[in-house]
Amino acid sequence: MKRFAVIGAGSFGFYVSKALFESNQEVITIDRNRERIQAVEPYTTTAIVLDATDAEALKGFGLAEMDSVVVSTGGDISNSILICYHLHELGVKTIIAKVEDETHAEILKKLGASDTIRPAKDTATRLARRLTQPNILEFLPLEEDFNLVQVDPPKFFIGKSLKDINLRSRYDVYVIAVKELVPERFVIVPPADFVVKDSDILIMIGKTKNLERIKELK
Repeated sequence: MKRFAVIGAGSFGFYVSKALFESNQEVITIDRNRERIQAVEPYTTTAIVLDATDAEALKGFGLAEMDSVVVSTGGDISNSILICYHLHELGVKTIIAKVEDETHAEILKKLGASDTIRPAKDTATRLARRLTQPNILEFLPLEEDFNLVQVDPPKFFIGKSLKDINLRSRYDVYVIAVKELVPERFVIVPPADFVVKDSDILIMIGKTKNLERIKELK
């Protein structure tokens, strides 16, 4: 089991916390908004109402011992700058920060962020690829009528487990791997309780006609 902290429990932070927790990882989620903390509390190991821009308040939670700390403070650039600076000073080794633009990313990297994420940009890039390549990306031809493909998850999948989506029974296709953005990893044969995020890429195998049905979902 790994240990993570997520600072900021807005939409992105909420789903990161939930996905990590449901992958049986230890997760501390921090936000100064009590309502957000109450919402995420069932999906995290520890939920804390705290202003993470306060350096003294961050001490005592063992953040330097975490495998990674994710900073997801929405569009408040000044807050994310302060938080990343404080985390770096505390000795946090891996800081992954959600950013608004390239300038924001460069500033945070100078302050110690190991990696940065722009969910909107990443989603837009995949949408453009989908629009310009009407067929799902086929990267390995198999037997006739079968394909191995990578797919951006439809909205219907987001926030649901693979068990709930039930791809095998509904569409006769199989998810054999998932490329995750946060934490950045490649999950081979994900478990049934794996929860799909909008930043994931699903790698599926099945008949071409059934895979096309997945592409048509909204």
